[in-house]
Amino acid sequence: MATAVSPQTDAPGAHEDATPQIVQLDPQLLVRDTCNAREHDTEPDEKLIASVKELGVEEPISVRPLPDGTYAVFKGWRRAQAAQAANASAEQDGRPVRLVNAYVREDLIGRDGWTRLLSLVENDHRASMSERDTLRAQELALIDMNDVDRRTAAKALGVGRSAAKQAKAAQKLDDAALRRAAAGGMDLEQTAQLAEVQDVRGAEHRLLRALQRDQEKGNGGRGHWDQELALLRAEQTDAAARAKALAELEAAGIPPVKGPLYGQKDPSHPLSELTTALGNPLTEDNHKGCPGHSARLDDEHQPVWYCANPAEHGHKVRPKPKKPRTEQDEKAAEERRKVIACNRAWKAAAGPRQDFVTRLVRMKTLPEAARVFAQEVLLTLPYYYSSWVDKHDSEAVARFLGLKDPEKTDLTETAAQLPKARVVNALFAHVAAACEYGIREPKTWSHLTPWQARYLLLLESLGQADNGSYQLSEVEQQAVAGHRPDAAV
Repeated sequence: MATAVSPQTDAPGAHEDATPQIVQLDPQLLVRDTCNAREHDTEPDEKLIASVKELGVEEPISVRPLPDGTYAVFKGWRRAQAAQAANASAEQDGRPVRLVNAYVREDLIGRDGWTRLLSLVENDHRASMSERDTLRAQELALIDMNDVDRRTAAKALGVGRSAAKQAKAAQKLDDAALRRAAAGGMDLEQTAQLAEVQDVRGAEHRLLRALQRDQEKGNGGRGHWDQELALLRAEQTDAAARAKALAELEAAGIPPVKGPLYGQKDPSHPLSELTTALGNPLTEDNHKGCPGHSARLDDEHQPVWYCANPAEHGHKVRPKPKKPRTEQDEKAAEERRKVIACNRAWKAAAGPRQDFVTRLVRMKTLPEAARVFAQEVLLTLPYYYSSWVDKHDSEAVARFLGLKDPEKTDLTETAAQLPKARVVNALFAHVAAACEYGIREPKTWSHLTPWQARYLLLLESLGQADNGSYQLSEVEQQAVAGHRPDAAV
């Protein structure tokens, strides 16, 4: 946000003992002084206009009177234009029409050189606050307010209701990351979300790239951002689960198997490949007393039991020869890694998708395509819908409707209080809940049915119509690829 700078008193030799008086002027009487030093970027930005709409122009501007009764602004022209824009829509928005406090400098009439110098000094000395200082000031200012003032301040700053918490969270980033976030166009909420997942490798680059993709569409949506953030959160959760599993092994006194140094052979073997000296199988239970008892975590963070050095501890490798790893084995391993990644991505995609369904349900007017889809399901009763109805699961419906404590809500009371205009929204929430239940399993991406694909494609089209506010994730795009209308051509 642009910051106002209090004007200076007269320069030496220019009526030092004459302090200009502040008067209130109609913004419509203000014009740009031809000696205003700022000739580029003279238009007020949206943040400045939003601030002036809520708070007015806090700092006085500086003007010279003109013969035609107008006033030439040589300090604060952007603030003056913001006041004009705010007053232009004041009546429509139900806001007061405000005057602007100004220093009227009659002593500068005919003194163009000195006027230009004073304008230059103000613009040259003005420095933007650091990103960290801005966040800290936002946090402290919003916390130390009552609810009414906080709503006004949030509108003035162009931030949401959770701005104080977001500002505090964003400060976890270092100064360089804060500068890159601001330069990349991240808003306060997005900066806070970056701070949330910054420990995931490559998070900043991935989020900036997603933001750029949203910006390239030019419609103000953040569908790509939401999907990338959901995937980063899933990876963060996965890493936390792995760290927890390792910590549990450590707490149990079981060391993880360490990889060999460069050029050395790995002596460890899984217990499934070993026997006792007498040829009996080795298991977790009968191997616990061995000094080499250790483990590795598999891709799902479950322990695979090992002996760190079987030869040293008297174990034998099973006589059955180990088959050499083939190209087919490599392909199977790669396919397994892909399945795990897709399963995780499918689970992550549910968050942005259900958030979008919630926004649709809470719209004043449900999109026509969503209404038709819901009505068709209710009239035809496809098996996936009727089977979900039999479960009497109302939690998802309550969540989509925005009800408090959805897991405890009695929808009977909600139905009685539901306005007629919201009935179709509630019906869509009901149908969407059934669809979400039908695609809840992580492996759904690998065998998507036509009705499941239709549901996802509907949401995709509604997201595009809503300024790109929702995009299908990569795994969802992969799953519906064969169900798109042009895929059969």
